[in-house]
Amino acid sequence: MVSQKENKTTSVQQLIANSRNHKTKKIVEKAMPTLLFSAALISILTTFGIVFTLIFETFEFFKRVSITDFLFGTQWLPFSGKEPLFGILPLIAGTLKVTLISIIVAVPFGIASAIYLSEYASEKIRRTVKPILEVLAGVPTIVYGFFALTFVTPMLQQIIPGLKLFNALSPGIVVGIMILPMITSLSEDAMSSVPNSMREGALALGATKFEVAIKVVLPAALSGIVASVVLAISRAIGETMIVSLAGGSTPKFDLDVTDSIQTMTAYIVQVATGDAGYGTTIYYSIYSVGFTLFIFTLVMNLLAHYISKRFREVY
Repeated sequence: MVSQKENKTTSVQQLIANSRNHKTKKIVEKAMPTLLFSAALISILTTFGIVFTLIFETFEFFKRVSITDFLFGTQWLPFSGKEPLFGILPLIAGTLKVTLISIIVAVPFGIASAIYLSEYASEKIRRTVKPILEVLAGVPTIVYGFFALTFVTPMLQQIIPGLKLFNALSPGIVVGIMILPMITSLSEDAMSSVPNSMREGALALGATKFEVAIKVVLPAALSGIVASVVLAISRAIGETMIVSLAGGSTPKFDLDVTDSIQTMTAYIVQVATGDAGYGTTIYYSIYSVGFTLFIFTLVMNLLAHYISKRFREVY
């Protein structure tokens, strides 16, 4: 009898506990969509806030400076005592010099590394080499900047005697090293997703392993590879510390990569850490340059998304 009473008491307690747990689960299930929606909404509102700030402050800049002079001017002299000049082309030229050099360095080595890891490396080597490459992505960019200034530039000066201390070549090479892991990792992932049946079919037809990699796997993974390159270009365009430390602060509208330059990001750093007063034209020029940089990176990201969708292979 005592045992039966204890069993009944236990079962009642279990029912109460189960009921409470059920109520808690219902509350959680109702609350989670709201919490997740709030998190997504915060991200969207933050993005709109950034864009709105850039646009608003940029319009304030164009009330003082002609948009034609800004877009087509070939001189950027905001600190000139006589007549400040705000032609964005020298900053764009400096940015594109560094970006082009970095892509020339990163794309061949990045894709070659991806082909090796995907098609030739053993599982043991892949597990060792890939994390080492990805460590490069975690190195602070200021370290890359000092590496460019104190190691790469002196080494290049031994080869190119006319190379200045601040130049476009050294930061371009180091930015290429910095974005190399991005291209390698994303390209290797794209190649690894190609079905083995395609490799086996090509090998059965008499193709060599190199021919399979170049003529079968590479075209099949083309969308992922191109998207990785475009994203790497966006990363190179937005790089700040390397070009600020090793590139200089002399905006020039030319093709010379051995002389001092200034990129859009380097100018923002220069003014943001300088003595530009709030509300001055120089102060608002930060936002106009930032908005131009935003347009560049937005176009590159949209292009990567388009390429990824347009040329994706369906298996």
